[in-house]
This record gives sequence, C-alpha cells and structure tokens, in this order.
Amino acid sequence: MATTTQATPGAHSRSAARVERKRRLGPMGVLTHAALGIWTLLVTVPIVWTFLASVKSEDEIFGDAWSLPATLQWDNFARAWEQARIGQYMLNSLVVVSFSTFGTMLVGSMAAYVLARYPFRGNRAIYMLFVSGLAFPFFLALTPLFFVVQNMGNVPVIGQFIGLNTYAGAVLVYIAYSMPFTVFFLAAFFRTLPTAVAEAAMVDGASHTRVFFQIMLPMAKPGIISITIFNILGQWNQYQIPLILLQDREKWVLTQGIADISTAAGYDADWAALFAALTLAILPMLVVYTVFQRQIQSGLTAGALK
Repeated sequence: MATTTQATPGAHSRSAARVERKRRLGPMGVLTHAALGIWTLLVTVPIVWTFLASVKSEDEIFGDAWSLPATLQWDNFARAWEQARIGQYMLNSLVVVSFSTFGTMLVGSMAAYVLARYPFRGNRAIYMLFVSGLAFPFFLALTPLFFVVQNMGNVPVIGQFIGLNTYAGAVLVYIAYSMPFTVFFLAAFFRTLPTAVAEAAMVDGASHTRVFFQIMLPMAKPGIISITIFNILGQWNQYQIPLILLQDREKWVLTQGIADISTAAGYDADWAALFAALTLAILPMLVVYTVFQRQIQSGLTAGALK
C-alpha cells in the first residue's frame, strides 16, 4: 500500500521564503554574497593560520602549513611575553590607547556637536578643514611631525612631558591623527538628532554644557560607541607614529615589539614567538569587536537611517 508524505506548513513556508529571497536578490545579490564570502575567507584564513602557528614548533611552522601541532607549544607565549617583553609593550599600548581614545572622543564629540548644531560664520570652513585631514597622506607629515614634537620638548617646564619618547607626546599625536574621521562621523550623526529635547532643556534653564553632556551625548550613544571602537582598533594597530616618536625601547608599544621580534635576528628570528606575539595582539581587539559588534552595527545603521 503506497503512502504519501505531506510537507509540513512550516517547511513549505521556509522553502517559499528562500525562493522569494533568491528572486529578490537577483544576479547582483548573488555576486555580492559571493564577494562577501571571498572577503571573509581572505580575512579569516590568515587569522586562523596565525593562531595555529602560535602553538607550533618552528619545524612544524615551516613544514605543512595547515597540519595540527603534535604538541601544543604554550612556551611560545611565555617567550613572547617575557624574553621579547611583549607584556611590557602591551601595557604601554594600553596606556597610550586608553588616554588617546578618551581624548579623541571628548574633544572630537564636542567639536562635532558644535559644528553640527550651532550655525556661525566660518562653520563650514572649519568643518572642511577637519574633513580634509582624511585626504591628507599621513606619511607626508612624519618628518615635520618629528620636529614639531621635538620642539615641544624644548618648552620650559612642560617640555619633559610632551616631547619625544613621552607618552603624552604620542597621545597628543594620536588624538590629532584620529580627529578628522571622528568629527566627520559624529557631526553627521549629531545632525540627525531631534532638537525638541535640547530646546526644552534650554527653556528650563539648562546650560549648553549640560545639554550636551546630559541630553545630546546619551542620545548619540550608538554613534559614540561605534566611533570609539574604530578609534581603538586604529590606534592599537598604529605603527608609524610610535616608530617616529617613541624611540626609547622602554616606551615601545606592541606594534614596535612585534616588528622587533621579526627583525632582531634576521632569518634566525624566533618565528614561533612572533606568531604568539601576533596572537596576543589580535585577541584583545577581536574580543572588543565581538563584544560590541551589535552596538557598532546599530550605530552605523542609526546614523544612516536617520
């Protein structure tokens, strides 16, 4: 006796949804998804290979690239942390990036708010001056930047704190380096916020400072979180600025320490420790982005939709 199988309504609806989604996407949608898939592989494969190489011996690294290690070589991390002083360099990076990100967001958000919400003569010119920093090749400024910071070190009293081989000097340059994109992004975001709440607060006697910090800044939280994460990622991975400004080995940041491992002994470099150091540098930023991924996406989407 023959039996018939009837598809469940749920399975039928899912199948219909897939067909409808493919129809709406069309050829360009398929190409877009294929491009995103290729981009995902290009980003993911090197990271996975780095993590895998960080627990291998050097013979295994230069052998089969994708073979699993016979024994997990955790001593690679110990050598990177102690002998290569990656722990100290990571602490230096944490200090510099923490202060520079805080300064960037404080100054950048205030500048963006004023440029976005207060019309005055020269507003557009100042905004374009900030934005023009996005088009300026940073490499052209390295030599003048070196002499500027060096001359700042000759200033009486405060020169010893803001000159070459000082964290404060590096922090100030990091802030200036991150300011154009911060102002560009936040100014566009502040323009989308409603004015009714701010006007009501002003009528109730709130000062401009109070309106900004207690009303407008919380309303701009999605955008603030998004640009903060972008600044942390960019400043954590910065190499050219500390290479010029922090020449004292005790003041090196993480990127300088990693570069030193690969160049200290030429072809005899400790490659296993190098990949362990790279893993230590990647993991904090990977965790930060993973934790705040939804906030970043909501911030970008909110700024676009409003």
